[in-house]
Amino acid sequence: MTVTEPEHIRKFTRKQEADRAFHTLEGILKGINIDNEINKIEIEQFKNWCYEYRDYSNLQPFSDVISLINDILEDDIVTQEEYKDLVWVCKNITTRNIYYDAVTSDIQRLQGILHGILSDGIITKEELEGLKNWINDNPDLIGCYPYDEIEALIYAVLEDGKITDDEQNLLKVYFSQFVDIKNTAMDNNELDALKRSMSIPLICTMNPNVVFKNKLFCFTGISSKGKRKDIVEKIVSLGGKYNDNVVQGTDYLIVGDKNNPCWVFSCYGRKIERAIEDRKAGHQIQIVKEVDFWDETYKY
Repeated sequence: MTVTEPEHIRKFTRKQEADRAFHTLEGILKGINIDNEINKIEIEQFKNWCYEYRDYSNLQPFSDVISLINDILEDDIVTQEEYKDLVWVCKNITTRNIYYDAVTSDIQRLQGILHGILSDGIITKEELEGLKNWINDNPDLIGCYPYDEIEALIYAVLEDGKITDDEQNLLKVYFSQFVDIKNTAMDNNELDALKRSMSIPLICTMNPNVVFKNKLFCFTGISSKGKRKDIVEKIVSLGGKYNDNVVQGTDYLIVGDKNNPCWVFSCYGRKIERAIEDRKAGHQIQIVKEVDFWDETYKY
């Protein structure tokens, strides 16, 4: 990271940057050790992090952490005890911050975990199982981008207990959206080729907990159970509201099940694209499969 902002502005942002840096480092540590093994390529992530924040190496708490990392890396081996020491330091730094709420902090950690998993350019079943466990331990992130998408993708890939080459490529393409891959073993040309060649299915919220009262719904596609008016009537009867467009404040976008078993990025409809952009912007709109919508209505 190269400091470009004037110092009189920088002094107001440095503490926030420190929080983000250590949340990310904590996630990277979790990601590279999520299979309980840290290999030579993954060790490079420690060096990359120190280099990225080299401009802060004389400032607390960066100086202490960078010094600790340098000590750990003297023999180019990271033992589990050394890993635990570094995680302990990060947790004690980040848990006292006041600049991010818990959700934002955990999303930063999630992005760090994805970085750690991609660091050696290979995604193993053990790493994906570890990520699934972290996802399950953090249900407070439901509804937040990209938690729902990552959760649904992990469960879909692990459903048969193995990761095929195509599934690994899909994971690489999707995870790389949230990672600076120049600091990983990922090949940028290979990744670009994968992005051009593969279709990524629309990833909807998994097992959504749909609340109807005073919530705003929208629908896209073709219903498998009737007409759109049937969906609208059901929403209104349960206390919800409906708009035929994705607008500010939309809580749920229902995706019709008929004739669209595999939406892909290249042919998303306008409403889906708007919902995805809103999620990326921090709005907690959930994209829900029609079958899950009807399942939720039966609870009322």
